[in-house]
Amino acid sequence: MAFENPSRDKIKELLEQTKTIAVVGLSDKPDRTSYMVAQAMQMKGYKIIPVNPTVQTVLGEKSYASLTDIEEPVDIVNVFRRSEETVPVAEAAVRMKVKPKAFWLQQGILNEEAAAVVEAEGIEAIMDRCIKVEDSILLPRR
Repeated sequence: MAFENPSRDKIKELLEQTKTIAVVGLSDKPDRTSYMVAQAMQMKGYKIIPVNPTVQTVLGEKSYASLTDIEEPVDIVNVFRRSEETVPVAEAAVRMKVKPKAFWLQQGILNEEAAAVVEAEGIEAIMDRCIKVEDSILLPRR
């Protein structure tokens, strides 16, 4: 059976319940899409946790080398990696100390194997959607 994203209502409910987003592949370069999206989400009140082994801090937040290094609960793992690099990220997400509610692959990123890894552990998978766009449409005044 082909992968299908959750309904808009379910995505809205997820975003309404979200406080913390771990952003895998978050760049410290302001001209990068990952930076712009994470900054916009931070400005809307979400706590951003950068996951990038090559930087110390991004957007004023400590960066972690891996998802499994994060001690605090994360609601959404938002991924800015190439499609073929997402399975190891999904495997790390299911090994986090507190499992996230959702594993979100940004627009243009699809990997059904990665989705199956997280779904097998009860984590919602969302693919090929921009979290900033979805948040702006579904929660415009948050």
